[in-house]
Amino acid sequence: MTNAELAILSLIAEKPHHGYEIEQVIDARGMREWTEVGFSSIYYILKKLQDKGLIQSRPEPPKGRGPGRKVYRLTPAGQAAWRRAALSALANPERAYSPFQVGLANLPQIPEQDAVQALQEYSQRLRDRRDHVHARLNQAGDTLPFHAAAMFDLSLTLIGAELAWVRRFVRKLSE
Repeated sequence: MTNAELAILSLIAEKPHHGYEIEQVIDARGMREWTEVGFSSIYYILKKLQDKGLIQSRPEPPKGRGPGRKVYRLTPAGQAAWRRAALSALANPERAYSPFQVGLANLPQIPEQDAVQALQEYSQRLRDRRDHVHARLNQAGDTLPFHAAAMFDLSLTLIGAELAWVRRFVRKLSE
């Protein structure tokens, strides 16, 4: 199961949702900070989950103007698949194949001054990323569920650790 599928399945596991409501929750919780769920892919993923028998939809009568919507619910198979996938995601660290690490592997062929400059640019982009995540967290305020707040905390902690590592490495490289 992809991260995007698990993210959407997890929202439906919380409570039945229609597609646009899923988009609203993804946006409100800042989920795009940690998973790759594009707005245009939500309905594609819903169809894929439904084709696999993990969710089912039921039409909901229109509220006010406009058409009714399909509300998605987990099936028993979906409940089991969601549980397995969520526990597996919590229990199994995944390897990250980062272009940054490939860049580090190429340091012997890069002039020191160019490497230091590139690493300083990387640090600035990390600080920009940290500021963006802070802004999203502040935007959400106290409305985030504890697990969504934990994801922001993890992101900020990882960015902080990476910033500290890059600072130490640049000092070492410059010696």
